[in-house]
Amino acid sequence: MEIKKTGALILTVSLAAGALAGCGGSKGQESSSALSGVGGGSANGGSDTVTLWATGSDNVRQIYEKLIDDFNNNSEYAGKYNVKLQFMLSGTGAQSMTDMLNAAYQAKQTDTDYDLVDFSGDDLSKMVSLIGEDSFVELDETKIPNRANILAESSVAGDHTQAYRGTTVILAYDSATVPEPPQTMDELVQWMKDNPGRFAYNTPGTGGAGDSFARTSVYNFMDEEAITSDDPKWMDEWDEGFGFLQDLHQYMYASGGSIVYPNKNQGTLDLLNQGEIDMCPNWADMVLSQRAAGELKDSIRIAQIDPSFSGSLQTLAIPTIGSNEEGACAFINYMCSETAQQIMVEDMAAIPLIDTETLDMSGFEDIQNLDVGSFRLLSIGDLGTSFNERWDNEIGSIG
Repeated sequence: MEIKKTGALILTVSLAAGALAGCGGSKGQESSSALSGVGGGSANGGSDTVTLWATGSDNVRQIYEKLIDDFNNNSEYAGKYNVKLQFMLSGTGAQSMTDMLNAAYQAKQTDTDYDLVDFSGDDLSKMVSLIGEDSFVELDETKIPNRANILAESSVAGDHTQAYRGTTVILAYDSATVPEPPQTMDELVQWMKDNPGRFAYNTPGTGGAGDSFARTSVYNFMDEEAITSDDPKWMDEWDEGFGFLQDLHQYMYASGGSIVYPNKNQGTLDLLNQGEIDMCPNWADMVLSQRAAGELKDSIRIAQIDPSFSGSLQTLAIPTIGSNEEGACAFINYMCSETAQQIMVEDMAAIPLIDTETLDMSGFEDIQNLDVGSFRLLSIGDLGTSFNERWDNEIGSIG
């Protein structure tokens, strides 16, 4: 089956100074009472407090807790600013962070504790679509000097956001059983047919790796522009890709005589580690950090295929309705430092965005083989909900 290659995520390496609206500048807004659950400056615990909002898997919470502890106690900003984390675990079914932030803007709230927000590429695209990039402070490099060290910029709202690490879904495989992994999607499909039951991807909606595999499988058959569009017209072109996923269904992992799509990213990774399967899509940082911690077999490796699965830059943005722009700038500057980038490599196997020659990459050499410039941003907004519903009805229900 011939699969159409789609374009890579465009990552601009020339960073804009954004001097017109620097951090700490006047927002031209009057303070007002905040939404329920969103405190103003005094609720933050004082003018030195910076509230950071983030969402993701538990490893994201853990790395932020370590970074925040280092910032608060050991960095050049220790004693001047105090960052505290508001973390929302993904996949819990609760109101999303983007929904909460959008609601605060629509209610015309000001002086809230949305001082700094962490966005994945998809969530950032959604927020810019909902409230516009001018709802975030335009960043001033004179307030964030370490910004000059970052080698990649988000293709969305680059002047208003700061990329600080890369993330991507890769092909995780057991090199003991697969000494030479597939290099293309066509080769991967042929491998599945030759080795039925030895591949799995998690149910879309329970983890980003399964989302990425299913969606890129469908969008590989579509025009390049579709993969970053939330226009409902593209739903009419899903048929060929869903037919492709239906054809693959028979080759997926089976247990008790039935095809099984594991729950969450960890579900497929556990199967790989237990030898139940030989390959699965998963997050690069998740695989490498667990391998470094001794939680995965040393034989488990990662590889990128062509067309690649989706990846993106993780970014930080300062909402104009926040209450501590100066402190938010300070934390962004810290996140762009060698110290923070090293912590993220060692504790999360994150893909750093500064020159790796300045970092100790021992044990994480796999990361250096990942090309940030080849990551594909998959951003389809609310179409993702319809996509998952169709997958449930047409693939997950086959049995």
